Amino acid sequence: MNILIPIITLVLGLVGGFFIARKYMMDYFKNNPPVNEDMLRTMMMQMGQKPSEKKIKQMMASMKVQSERANKKK
Repeated sequence: MNILIPIITLVLGLVGGFFIARKYMMDYFKNNPPVNEDMLRTMMMQMGQKPSEKKIKQMMASMKVQSERANKKK
């Protein structure tokens, strides 16, 4: 019993910690997407394209739709 209880507690703590950390990171990335409009504008300029506001808004909208689809699959 003295060996079994700490092992079970450790396993439950690891599993619980994993799911809590996963939930926290998913919420963080949902509220703070890793790519924003300024980054898209910079990337397009580096690729030699002239970024228009319409094109940037379209790309952000398509990225948002893709992330929502990925979240629904999970």
